[in-house]
Amino acid sequence: MAELLLELLSEEIPARMQTRAADDLKRLVGEALLGAGLKFSSARAFSTPRRLTLVVEGLPEAQPDVTEERKGPRVGSPEKAVEGFLKAAGLAEVAAAEQRDTGKGVFYFAVVHKKGRASAAVLSEILPSAVLALPWPKAMSWGSNELRWVRPLQSVLCLFAGKTLPIKIGHIASGDVTRGHRFMGAGSIRVSDFGDYQAKLRANYVMLDAAERRQSIANDVTLAAAAENLTLVEDAGLLDEVTGLVEWPVVLVGSIDTAFMDVPREVLTTAMRAHQKYFSLQTKDGKLAPRFVLVANMMADDGGKQIVAGNQTVLRARLADAKFFWDQDRKTSLESRVRALKDIVFHAKLGTLAEKVERMEQLSRPIAEHVPGADARHAQRAARLAKADLTSGMVGEFPELQGVMGRYYARNDGEPADVAEAIAEHYSPLGPNDRCPTAPTSIVAALADKLDTLAGFFAADEKPTGSKDPFALRRAALGVIRIVLENKLRLPLARVFDKAYDLHAANLGLAGKSPTADLLEFFADRLKVHLREQGVRHDLVSAVFALGGEDDLVRLLSRVDALKAFLGSDDGGNLLVAYRRAANILRIEEKKDDRKFADQPDPALIRLPEESKLFERLNEVAGLAEAALAHEEFTVAAQAQATLRKPVDDFFDKVTVNADDAALRVNRLCLLARIRGELDRIADFSKIEG
Repeated sequence: MAELLLELLSEEIPARMQTRAADDLKRLVGEALLGAGLKFSSARAFSTPRRLTLVVEGLPEAQPDVTEERKGPRVGSPEKAVEGFLKAAGLAEVAAAEQRDTGKGVFYFAVVHKKGRASAAVLSEILPSAVLALPWPKAMSWGSNELRWVRPLQSVLCLFAGKTLPIKIGHIASGDVTRGHRFMGAGSIRVSDFGDYQAKLRANYVMLDAAERRQSIANDVTLAAAAENLTLVEDAGLLDEVTGLVEWPVVLVGSIDTAFMDVPREVLTTAMRAHQKYFSLQTKDGKLAPRFVLVANMMADDGGKQIVAGNQTVLRARLADAKFFWDQDRKTSLESRVRALKDIVFHAKLGTLAEKVERMEQLSRPIAEHVPGADARHAQRAARLAKADLTSGMVGEFPELQGVMGRYYARNDGEPADVAEAIAEHYSPLGPNDRCPTAPTSIVAALADKLDTLAGFFAADEKPTGSKDPFALRRAALGVIRIVLENKLRLPLARVFDKAYDLHAANLGLAGKSPTADLLEFFADRLKVHLREQGVRHDLVSAVFALGGEDDLVRLLSRVDALKAFLGSDDGGNLLVAYRRAANILRIEEKKDDRKFADQPDPALIRLPEESKLFERLNEVAGLAEAALAHEEFTVAAQAQATLRKPVDDFFDKVTVNADDAALRVNRLCLLARIRGELDRIADFSKIEG
């Protein structure tokens, strides 16, 4: 068995693309190898800022020999047909073909034995295609070359069984030479196999394994913080990014000019993280410290003093700009900035941000009615000021701080504390791992923003299609669902959607019917996604939504929980089987009679004890379930319905539904309809799968 080693050395690959590119390279080459009949024992891919590496182990020296069998025309077919078959099969004469009786006649068969090709020859063909098929998010060309790559490709190393495998990627021919670290490496390095390759790269200051680099950085950053008697502000995303920026990580500590420490913490950390890729440090009590950690890509002779000094100079310029914006922005109140929102278009069909803010204000009051503890006036004030910081210099420089800076400016203006917090939190949650707002004013502001957006885009027929969701409406819907469920809000979505649509229609002259029905269906799909992640079956959600008229997500979830518990019991599972039996009989007989059996059974036509017991139990359960449903005690209602199991089983065991007596038959079908109707009061059982 042999080893394949492939390295693609280039200019710096963007950090966010490296891991995906390495995985794609392994996948594409692996699929090509298996497609060519070359099985292997393992494949590993590696990435650094300058290289993608793939090592495949356990490859055969040659493809396996194969035997192909082809069926030809019937013996006695026209000569031309036989000649065509022989030519296609590579046979010189008809005597080389076998004749077989298939039971449907005697046919010619060609058995072709193909000797496997040398793996090296096959690899020379499939590797360039696999490499060129890498799906880079962005690619570039350089010079007069036709090759497109994420960054200019410099060299290709390709070895098979310890020997150079000649391939060509664009204009670049392969060899057995690589290079180490850009600054600290010794230049060209000749390698013989993966073990030799990895060892020589390390000797030339390249840590090939990204996981090893990540762990090394994490350890060294933590130690550097401890040496300063500080702790690291954890940032897994930044750690991943920095791992993709260096081949030989060297951790250094720098200082922040104390003149900038009165600037909000979020501004300092954002400037360091987003622009400079620095890690922030904090004191034991959680205050931001005037220190930062940087990860250099080389060891300097002076221990990194000049590197630290240079980075401190760059950071000082960044923070000087931030402090200028901070000082200037506070001279203007948020209220006075609202007017400038008229100059910012929210969407061509939905008007400006000023118009959106007006809609949010008006939508806040009806939402606040359903949020315990919410002050409608504060909620409207938060809605009015929520987008004002978008016109500030700080948010212009650091867009990721929108909302956060609004909170600081609102506090500076003397706005109520809950209003300031609502401005910061109204974008939340931004994703599945983001915290939902819990303060009443923040809840109202966040819902007003998202519900206005959803109603507007649906009214303007800008709905998500397939995998495309340019306005992040799925995320907005999931945000609403999380806010409602985590805060247990009894929010009537249909009524709020209608109000939101009315505001859009009045302000923008939108025509057509309200999109509320489409929005509720959209929310049903999003709710299934949300609950599936918590282990709830999607068909249970569909069964409850199918009842119609349910737009209270908390009540809906209570129904789903009750249904889940009901079906998880023996009585519930067996009753579902009986329900389906009743529903199937009814479907057949209703089609035959061209009518619906929805009448109450006539007690005078009940003949057998099993009929009587089922009828009596149905009446008892109906009363119990109705009282329970009126108080939203869905589990109690389900438990009452579970008691139908025995009388239903006895009915099917002893009673012939399709009796010869027409009146008895209709009465018994009406009894089945009562079973169906009674169970469908909690959910539409016909939607339940399995």
